[in-house]
Amino acid sequence: MAGQKFQYDESGGTFYYFVLSFLALILIPTTIYYWPRKKKEDPCRTKEECQCVDCQKKKTILATAEPYRALRSWTIKLTIVLGWALLLFLTYRVSQFDYEMASFDPFEILGVPPTSSQAEIKKAYYRLSKVLHPDKETGDEKSFMMLSKAYQALTDEVAKENYEKYGNPDGPGAMSFGIALPSWIVEKENSVWVLGLYGLVFMVAMPSAVGVWWYRSIRFSGDKVLLDTTQMYFYFIHKTPHMLLKRALMVLAASLEFDKRHNSQVQERQSDNDEVPALIRQLPNLNEKCKEHPLCRMYSIKARAILHAHLSRLSLNPETLERDRQFVVKKCPYLVQEMVSCVHQLVMMAYARRVPRLPSIETIENCMKMSPMIIQGLWEFKSPLLQLPHLTEDHLYFMNKKRHVKNLQQFAQLKPEESRTLLKNLTDFEYENTMKVLGKMPLIDFSIRCEVIDDENTNVVTAGAIVTVTVTLERKDMKSLFGDTKAPAKQGINDEANEEAAGDDDEAAAASAVPAKKTSAWAKPRKGGKGKGGKKPAQNQKNNQKKAPPKAATNTTTTTVAAASAGEEANNSDAESEAGGAGDNSDVESAAGSGGSDDEEKGKNNSSLDDDDDEEWERLQAKLNKRERLEGKSRLSHTVHCPFFPEEKQEYWWTYICDRKSRTLLTAPYHVTNLVEKEEIQLKFTAPRWPGVYTFTVCLRSDSYLGMDQQQELKLDVQKAPAPPTDHPQWDLSESEPENNDQQENLSDYTTDTSDEEDSD
Repeated sequence: MAGQKFQYDESGGTFYYFVLSFLALILIPTTIYYWPRKKKEDPCRTKEECQCVDCQKKKTILATAEPYRALRSWTIKLTIVLGWALLLFLTYRVSQFDYEMASFDPFEILGVPPTSSQAEIKKAYYRLSKVLHPDKETGDEKSFMMLSKAYQALTDEVAKENYEKYGNPDGPGAMSFGIALPSWIVEKENSVWVLGLYGLVFMVAMPSAVGVWWYRSIRFSGDKVLLDTTQMYFYFIHKTPHMLLKRALMVLAASLEFDKRHNSQVQERQSDNDEVPALIRQLPNLNEKCKEHPLCRMYSIKARAILHAHLSRLSLNPETLERDRQFVVKKCPYLVQEMVSCVHQLVMMAYARRVPRLPSIETIENCMKMSPMIIQGLWEFKSPLLQLPHLTEDHLYFMNKKRHVKNLQQFAQLKPEESRTLLKNLTDFEYENTMKVLGKMPLIDFSIRCEVIDDENTNVVTAGAIVTVTVTLERKDMKSLFGDTKAPAKQGINDEANEEAAGDDDEAAAASAVPAKKTSAWAKPRKGGKGKGGKKPAQNQKNNQKKAPPKAATNTTTTTVAAASAGEEANNSDAESEAGGAGDNSDVESAAGSGGSDDEEKGKNNSSLDDDDDEEWERLQAKLNKRERLEGKSRLSHTVHCPFFPEEKQEYWWTYICDRKSRTLLTAPYHVTNLVEKEEIQLKFTAPRWPGVYTFTVCLRSDSYLGMDQQQELKLDVQKAPAPPTDHPQWDLSESEPENNDQQENLSDYTTDTSDEEDSD
């Protein structure tokens, strides 16, 4: 383009503009978000917090958790202040640069008044040129150029006309595009240094930073758990499908996050050689002589001893083992969640026949139990009332003499005078603090709704349909129960009864000589003599029908339900053939026989119902919107009262569906992290493939409190799936259409079975 030129910034003015804009763009939001502010303590909130001794210790721990917090705050303030000082300096330089460019006055430069004559202007020019000429000692090239331009603007007619018209004696200036970089960057003398700087930044510093970040990030999973730890969890869970609670604690303590070779934050002291053996002698059933690797390593034994001491609420050395306890306990919630995820993945892999062993429901539930135990610092067999402040074993001993209180809900339902009588050993301050903490604990209203969304009749569950169970959780404070003796009790999860029932089922199965693996959908089929081997268990089962008639049917159907929910369609034929033999002597076949007439009646009713498309569309959109809200869930709910946990903890929950009789998991445990007032969760699984009445269990478990678990029975009346339609009005073809179809088929390069039959006719 004519009249345009590109040039580097000689004077540095354009560069100042660039730096000023860039610095302001960064400095303003940085100041808003990162300027340290002192939090104002709300006196009302302080009164609502627990004032027990353990909570006060926790506040001290949280305050001292960041030793460099003051130094970091001071550094941030100093950096921001220096940035603003630099911004003000650049602003001043830019303003001066604009003043120099905009204040071209020839009379002011020559130092003469506007009414001066030509002789006076020449005299002033000669006098100043002797001083400002570059050849003189006092010369200044820039000032001399401005002097010459001012003299020309007042003496030359053309220059004077340009000055009066354009403000510049040279006339209208050409449009110039300046590069906001100083010219010394492209000078030949500095080329080596500039290239060296570019190479250092883009070829050494940036690749090194990216490499370090990548090396550190690939060692962790999405939940910031070491991949080697996850692999170890898979190994032990696969090795021990029915994992007890103490065994799960051993595996948790063996996490590589506690090994100094994998985590540089771990501290190993010389005093551990004396303190750790002394601590082990105080703890029974630690199983420190285990020979399995890495359960036998010293870091694992130390972490296991610290966890047992934490659950027993033993006092540790505040300078050594107490700091290790805080470090170990902080890591445990994320590790427990990873263990739960590993168990679920192994269950799905077992249904897909990728692993030979199916983890039981007790394994995943024992992993879930560890979370509230560690958060509250309490063993599972202890009373849930010990989660309240100021209460000890002695208080519970005297309380049980007068009235046996099993859980927190029963204690909250007591009348005020009765609860004060039971806690008469506490002072008024301690009693008020105890009731204040109890009143803020969660009370969950747990309800379920079952439907088949994709079918025309959502209330009828047919064989093989996808069942959607909507779990509604409504949180209230426990203080709503104070003095309410008529409130119904929540149905808790009785793990001991479930384990005993599982043991009885195992004994009955062993006595009846019915192999459980044969009826599982995920088990591999036997090779050789399959027909003969399949008849003998059926005869034994027929002979022992009176002993345990529903056992085989329950194991078969529920296992197949879970396998179908895993999405493995390749196993359907084997599962159906195996279940067919076991279902001859079960209650499922009788239920299917009695449900034949019901299917016909329901078919007639369904044919008489007209579906409203608009209503169906609105319901589908509501489900999709709900799913989108769940995907963007937060991790803030309510603060947990946990004085023995060294960090602030939010209330989280697990909800899932299982079958207690077959000890199988049907749905993935859903982790609810945003239950503030009310939440709805959808759990989906595939209905059994055979008609009958089935009973499943919908469970709700807390990861923060003991004694808050609930369960509800889910009964499914599975109807026979309707036969696929063979005739439909839309499928009737006109007389002209078959001719066109025949012509098209004859033109095709491939023949079908239908065309071959027509040709033969």
